[in-house]
Amino acid sequence: MKQSPQAPSTRLAEVWSDTVDLRHLAWAIGIGITVSVAGFFAASRWLRGVVASPELAHAYAMLAGLAGCVLAGVICARLFPPKREVVEHSATHDPAWRAEVLAELAEQPGGLGTLADLPDAVVRELKELDLYDLFAQPAAPAPASSAAAEPRRGAAKEALA
Repeated sequence: MKQSPQAPSTRLAEVWSDTVDLRHLAWAIGIGITVSVAGFFAASRWLRGVVASPELAHAYAMLAGLAGCVLAGVICARLFPPKREVVEHSATHDPAWRAEVLAELAEQPGGLGTLADLPDAVVRELKELDLYDLFAQPAAPAPASSAAAEPRRGAAKEALA
């Protein structure tokens, strides 16, 4: 009899662009429902004797239920740590990726500009992030072709006409 490989103890899913453990998500939903409904019913029962109008007591009880939702969120945040895995310095060290990003930035209106145009605070921040050398390197000249130069002349003629 073969044993199947054990499944990981956590099943992760993406909810609202965040990674969650499905088991923890189920517990968090249960905790949220329990705390908010308990807060609503406790406040409703207590406020019936305090407030003159039953409608006003119900409205305040709903507010207590909302406060219970916030309290449940705090409880769940303490019980269930984040499941994200932050990976730094992976793609940023790839020279091809850097060249591609710089080419995209150069195509934007205004181009890359020069480092001399930047304020001192921005230059300091670029140096702290080890990005200054990346922008200080001279950009590779774009290959000039006669086909690319031809529309420019035509556009200039149209502008003069």
